Amino acid sequence: MSKGNRKAQHELFELFSPRMLSVCRQYLKRQDLAEEVMLNGFFKVFTKIDSYSGQGSFEGWIRRIMVNESLTELRRQKKLFFKDESVIENSLEHSAEIESGLEVEEIQKLIDALPDGYKTVFVLYVVDGYKHSEISELLQISEGTSKSQLSKARGMLQAMITKQNNMNYGTQ
Repeated sequence: MSKGNRKAQHELFELFSPRMLSVCRQYLKRQDLAEEVMLNGFFKVFTKIDSYSGQGSFEGWIRRIMVNESLTELRRQKKLFFKDESVIENSLEHSAEIESGLEVEEIQKLIDALPDGYKTVFVLYVVDGYKHSEISELLQISEGTSKSQLSKARGMLQAMITKQNNMNYGTQ
């Protein structure tokens, strides 16, 4: 590997690593583990850069690698378990967005408190914009299970945010 390639890799890492660490951290609760997964992801980026077809954004391609690496780590830890559940008819999916005065760090802590299955589907759908059909393929679950997990995650988050707001403003 020539010095030019190392320099280009370093520049690429410097440019994208803060955002990609954030992507990994959304899936993984521990910062050190998110950093390790991100580094593994960049190793894949550097070794498979020839497979980038030019379709879509380069950052999106890197992001997909980071998401896949994060999911691989969750599977390795055996933290992704899903019960096949029927679709919840009264899904919160189309409900109004939750208003809160919480900071980003507080919201991340609430998301981290979700069960791993709920959290993973929530982040894939809400944060990364995957469709339920794509989530079902990535996680090898039915679309109904994906929708159910999302609905339950949103319900839990709404309850946690309401509780947090009540504590912050002294109401019960």
